[in-house]
Amino acid sequence: MADKRDYYEVLGLQKGASEDEIKKAFRKQAKQYHPDLNPGNKEAEAKFKEINEAYEVLSDKDKRSRYDRFGFAGVDPNYGAGSTAYGGGNPFGQDIDIGDIFNSFFGGFGGRSPKNQNAPRKGSDVEVSVTITFEEAAKGCKKEITYQSVETCKDCKGTGAAEGNNLKTCPDCHGTGTVTAQKRTPFGVVQTSQSCEKCRGKGKIIEKPCPKCSGVGRIRSSRTVTVTVPAGISQDQILNITGHGNSGYNGGPSGDLHVYVNVKKHDIFERKGDDVWCEIPITFTQAAIGHEVVVPTLDGKASYTVHPGTQPGDIFKLKGKGIPHLNSRGRGDQYVKVTVEVPRNLTEEQKKILAQFDKTCTTKNYQKRSGFFDKVKNLFKD
Repeated sequence: MADKRDYYEVLGLQKGASEDEIKKAFRKQAKQYHPDLNPGNKEAEAKFKEINEAYEVLSDKDKRSRYDRFGFAGVDPNYGAGSTAYGGGNPFGQDIDIGDIFNSFFGGFGGRSPKNQNAPRKGSDVEVSVTITFEEAAKGCKKEITYQSVETCKDCKGTGAAEGNNLKTCPDCHGTGTVTAQKRTPFGVVQTSQSCEKCRGKGKIIEKPCPKCSGVGRIRSSRTVTVTVPAGISQDQILNITGHGNSGYNGGPSGDLHVYVNVKKHDIFERKGDDVWCEIPITFTQAAIGHEVVVPTLDGKASYTVHPGTQPGDIFKLKGKGIPHLNSRGRGDQYVKVTVEVPRNLTEEQKKILAQFDKTCTTKNYQKRSGFFDKVKNLFKD
């Protein structure tokens, strides 16, 4: 494990970081190193996997607690392999319970009953990210997402036992999963119940572990799911896919899949709420005398007549040409900001024509300029 970096270091965090800080750090780095944004970059791909591994542990309260106490030994299968009654190892970090460890030391004072390891439990959630274009976010799309999740081993159906080898009743707890003990305390003799150490609360011991899952009953595999991205979704919103997370325990339901949405920046459009903004350059002549221009929109090209005397920075609106409202009717608008391009590289003849034109202009043609210099005169009056 010497080549493995501390999970907090991977996400650029200090130990004790809040859940919100962990999420923000993960999203920031996941965007930076996402394979879709770094095609063919093996280093980015390795970092993306490292980030996901760190987040998988630190975002789970139980796993994070074990990691904070025991380091990689609390969450990694390479530690303690072969030391458990279930064929060794704990690759998914789900079977160790800090509460049970506490009980084994302090005897479960306060009436806390040992956790029933055979009760159905929901699987943990899985988080992935998907990158879509500006247009896909506006109009909606379907995306095929491949991700890693934990599933019940099909060979042993989650029992951990090799095919044809039955589970043996634990001799210590006689199949109950719990053992009782008497302890002498300052308050007298107290009888406590705690999870059986030999079978780890399962009540059964595997004589021959399943070769596919090494007796764990669960395996990590690649899954592919088609996700419907609704029209109008925005950056950092989360799509929840029920039942597509890690498999549950003892017949419990699977967790959910959380898909974080990254939207690529557009070369022309900018989003503000559900409105779309863009800039369009026009010539000095078009601005002065008016002109019909072609404006790009999410629906294609649209025509708009620029009125005579249009000034740089003027804004006009195309109603209903913005982003669809998420999960409701209607759309935002498109706002177009005009930029007037001053001609460069003029010929001598063009310069003469402009000079002649300028001589014909009066204060009526340049009201803003005239008003400005009137203010300057008043500023420097004696």
